[in-house]
Amino acid sequence: MKNKTKIIFAILILTVFFNTVIAQQTPVFSSYNYNTVLINPAHAGYYEKTDAVMTTNGYFNSVDGSPRNIDISVNTLTRSENVGLAAGIAHNQIGVTYTTNFFASYSYKIFFHEDYKYGKWWAYDPNIISFGITAGAQIYDENLTKLGIENDPEFQENVHSFTPTLGVGFLYNRDRIYFGLSAPNLLSGTFDSQNNTRLKNVYYSYFGYRMFTDLFEDILINPSFLAKYVEGAPMQVDLNVLVNYKNKFEFGGGYRSSNTLNFLAGFHLSANSRLIFTYNKSIDNVVLPDTYGVVFNYRFGKGFE
Repeated sequence: MKNKTKIIFAILILTVFFNTVIAQQTPVFSSYNYNTVLINPAHAGYYEKTDAVMTTNGYFNSVDGSPRNIDISVNTLTRSENVGLAAGIAHNQIGVTYTTNFFASYSYKIFFHEDYKYGKWWAYDPNIISFGITAGAQIYDENLTKLGIENDPEFQENVHSFTPTLGVGFLYNRDRIYFGLSAPNLLSGTFDSQNNTRLKNVYYSYFGYRMFTDLFEDILINPSFLAKYVEGAPMQVDLNVLVNYKNKFEFGGGYRSSNTLNFLAGFHLSANSRLIFTYNKSIDNVVLPDTYGVVFNYRFGKGFE
């Protein structure tokens, strides 16, 4: 009974929290480097061959109602190397609240200085400026009746909404440096639903630097920075470092401004696939449990060679 009470209490807190800061916010996750097209459509068609990614978080948690998400995307070039396409779906769950986003993205790339000077073993890494646009929709469900709270009209009816989304993005990538800006939902409050589940705009900015040293040419060190801003909520910042050894294994760690530590480690199963495990630990939040996740990435053609 005591555990059941704790679970219900946690669900209530999480539900109220999500309603307060707008449940439709796009999540920030420690594995965004593996699935960047989820937050920036300019990344569509970035790789020379089709790239498919699945990321999951929270499905190994033992606490009912704790945050969970699964994201799947496919990213590919068209017959024109300047045009890229991507599509995907992201499903998030916390307590009795569920959000499902699906999207299709288009990008146009301008190539320059095609000779890549660093890390010859490193995967295809074009020197480009890319502009992207994405369109899709979000389905939002709040199953309030599952909470079993009586005598409160706010919990007697479930909430459901369908909201179109439209966004843009920019990417600059050259040799060791990359920089991106995106706004995945420019429609903002255009489609207010009768259930008052307004979708607010989310802004992302990220920057990274790839370091190869003369002594360790087989090792890539990639520090990166990601900032996320939503109107009405504090800015959230991720500081991460990824270390990769010749596309054989990689590991990393970071800090999120919400007082969360992020860790990841994994290895390449073959020339075309890799498996990464992630772990997020909240430093001072007694409600949110530690979160475990998995990233599976498959790249066609020559893969990561």
